[in-house]
Amino acid sequence: MRVTLAVLAIFAAPALAATCESLASLTLPDTTITLAQPVAAGALVLPAAQPGKAAPRPFEDLPAFCRVAATLKPTSDSDIKIEAWMPVSGWNGKFQAVGNGGWSGNINYAAMAQALRRGYATASTDTGHTGGSGSFALGHPEKLIDFGWRSEHELTVKAKAVIAAFYGNGPRFSYWVGCSTGGKQGLTEAQRFPSDYDGIVAGAPANYWTRLMVSFVWAAHATFKDPQGHFPPAKYPLLHKAALDACDALDGVRDGVIEDPPRCRFDPKVLACKDGADSLDCLTMPQVEAARKIYAGARNPRTGSQIFPGLVPGSERGWGAMTAGPKLFSIPDDHFKYVVFRDPAWDFRAFNFETDVALTDEIDKGTLNAIDPDLGKFASRGGRLLLYHGWNDQLIAAGNSVNYYMSVLEKMGGRAKTAGWFRLFMAPGMNHCRGGDGPDTFDAVAALEAWVEKGVAPDRLIASHSTGDKVDRTRPLCPYPEIAKYKGSGSSDDAANFSCVLP
Repeated sequence: MRVTLAVLAIFAAPALAATCESLASLTLPDTTITLAQPVAAGALVLPAAQPGKAAPRPFEDLPAFCRVAATLKPTSDSDIKIEAWMPVSGWNGKFQAVGNGGWSGNINYAAMAQALRRGYATASTDTGHTGGSGSFALGHPEKLIDFGWRSEHELTVKAKAVIAAFYGNGPRFSYWVGCSTGGKQGLTEAQRFPSDYDGIVAGAPANYWTRLMVSFVWAAHATFKDPQGHFPPAKYPLLHKAALDACDALDGVRDGVIEDPPRCRFDPKVLACKDGADSLDCLTMPQVEAARKIYAGARNPRTGSQIFPGLVPGSERGWGAMTAGPKLFSIPDDHFKYVVFRDPAWDFRAFNFETDVALTDEIDKGTLNAIDPDLGKFASRGGRLLLYHGWNDQLIAAGNSVNYYMSVLEKMGGRAKTAGWFRLFMAPGMNHCRGGDGPDTFDAVAALEAWVEKGVAPDRLIASHSTGDKVDRTRPLCPYPEIAKYKGSGSSDDAANFSCVLP
């Protein structure tokens, strides 16, 4: 039996697809179904990620589900792989698409499994290429567009059609959940396709992609273009401790976390070596200057204008990705080699911060960036956007999310007019998407569900920090610009003893 979209629109009945196997004959535009297979509870086995390595262990706690894989070709040079998983029983009537990281290049099975466990029908895409390199973009502009925005929308349309075919009706609510590139993808959906999702969780978004790539070059220049500016990873803890000594107690609690880093006025010069003698317990003056540049963020050397925010005090132990070198971090290295300069031999030391930043933006033409602050259409149809970012993010400076949030407020009329559908939560001490000294585990999906489905806006997110398997601290994450303030009594490791207040 072959089922077309037109038929689905007219006859939304369970008989359209009585079995998972029948979805193999589903006909959708630009789509080839490559797998339609029922998977018994706990029986999923994925192929090995690399030849010669054992396949990952089965997801033993997954319920029985229908697994559909497809290849989408919206252009002659497209090759977008997607998968949709649908619980055989206990479907909550909702759809959750999950995002990717870095250059993507793979289906996000782990995130799909989390959604499936919660009763969602779920889907993911490899964004149109295989592997974590950006080399696919060289000579393939359509594939770059697929990665930049088209694959997410194609995934959404096709996955919803598959879900409707399997259950006989489409989802009641649709959600996007992602962090990093996945956060960028969520913002892209809200900006370009505002009717695709009812709610979006966008974590640590790489949405100002072009400037983010420049920020990596800035840090590499600061620490490697002049070898004297390089400081070894052994000095990161030294710098981190000095930052905490300066600013940890500003929120009334000394707990190894800087609650509000923008208030921190820390100068690494306090660690300057005496008499210029280098040692592991101090910084040389070139190292001090390098650290200052990383905190300050990328700037135009002539005008001083900000290109991208810097990493904040408290983030120092994660600086290795940007400063350990001597090569540039692979994601920006690929971007400049294969997208901007189209030269696999390009060297980051040749980057010109006066001329090459504008070139990087111009070449993009909005393909990878998702910085449009006009979310009016998303808001007008009832969309809800929950944005979060860890202050200690070592890859994407947390100020990027603050900047985007503020741009939306300026465009859409201020906090009072946007708080009903758009909120930002900053997580003190949290690294990129997860991890770090601060509480990094919280249920953004549940908060978004309550917001979309019950109209209950999140006034705080309760986050936890664990050592091993034991939770040793909880804290509220507050809607920006509010911060968590200790009430003055009770355990400072208990979220109940903090209030969300304006600084």
